Amino acid sequence: MKGRDPVKVLREALAQALVFYYPFAGRLREGPGAKLLVECTGEGVMFIEADADVALDQFGDALHPPFPCIEELLYDVPGSGEVLNCPLLLIQVTRLRCGGFIFALRLNHVMCDAPGLVQFMNAVAEMAQGANAPSIQPVWQRELLIARNPPRVTCTHHEFDEMVETQSFITNNPLNKMSCKSFFFGSTQVSSIRKKLPHHLRTCSTFEILTAFSWRCRTISLSLNPQDQVRLIFMNNVRAILNNPPLPRGYYGNAYAISLAVTTAGELCENPLEYALELVQTAKANVTEEYVRSFIDLVVTKGRPHTTIVQSYVVSNTVRVGLCVDYGWGKAVYGGVAKIFERPSLSATTFYIQVKNSRGEDGIMVPMCLPTLAMERFVNEVHSVLNDQSDGGPMSTFIKSSM
Repeated sequence: MKGRDPVKVLREALAQALVFYYPFAGRLREGPGAKLLVECTGEGVMFIEADADVALDQFGDALHPPFPCIEELLYDVPGSGEVLNCPLLLIQVTRLRCGGFIFALRLNHVMCDAPGLVQFMNAVAEMAQGANAPSIQPVWQRELLIARNPPRVTCTHHEFDEMVETQSFITNNPLNKMSCKSFFFGSTQVSSIRKKLPHHLRTCSTFEILTAFSWRCRTISLSLNPQDQVRLIFMNNVRAILNNPPLPRGYYGNAYAISLAVTTAGELCENPLEYALELVQTAKANVTEEYVRSFIDLVVTKGRPHTTIVQSYVVSNTVRVGLCVDYGWGKAVYGGVAKIFERPSLSATTFYIQVKNSRGEDGIMVPMCLPTLAMERFVNEVHSVLNDQSDGGPMSTFIKSSM
């Protein structure tokens, strides 16, 4: 691919891929009963060509959010960001002075989840490298995840409970200034946390450890009243869970279920880390096929309700999704979210991202956005836990950036 213009190659590859993924070229409409549908109008997606007089190394030794100049690297075209009647994909390819390029994308999440998006991106990559058709044929078949007839809500789903944000958060965490940082957790940091657990829990996954750890540290940093309810929400890919019927290979719609853990700030902060970890494990284990079907039925009976994220810490794990796509110029040096979602409330969304640090070590980046005072407490809490182990290392090994 050396010497070829990435903008030209990717624009043509995108057009080819959309022949197979033609719903992306349509527009979302609202049908009877507020049901969303895709009208396959063939209007296409939005594609932006850009040039930047900067080199890749000017973004720093290790790439991670928040990225500078994100508004220039993915231009928010006025009027293009609504859910209905707007392009479902916005893509910008920016040539860099060094010869590299940045492929940035904005997606209407109604269309697909992260695995579905990666499947589409891989199709574009295959077309860019000369393929006539994607190696995985796309499957629409959204009817595989429709509600049962009649709907049967058989499980408890607290994700739609109505809640009001507590006064203690507002009192203890001034919202006029937010602080955003990204934290790197490599094998050293994860091992340090793991060693604080009882032996019977030390075989738990890295995701479970980081989620329990960050949820607990974040809750401590917010200085809530002990009786305040706090919630953890994370997403589960259900492609391997559903068997009746199974989702076929190539299905690229939203295929995830929400796991939810609920406790009080006092219970979470005053108990050792294993308390949070066991809540995470229980929430994860609850996602069975019946739970997923019950969730779908509940959504239908409630008329497409919004998930309650008040006083919630929301985690989306993209580590193993495969966002570092090779479009023909080699594997991307970074694939993941480009910005930290700053929201002046007790709710926050964190994406776990697979990265390499400046030393070339593999690890997981955990972006975090908090009120400034809470961020100071969060940093101190993380520092105290990691440095409580002989191999914890200095703060500089995991705090990567701030803004």
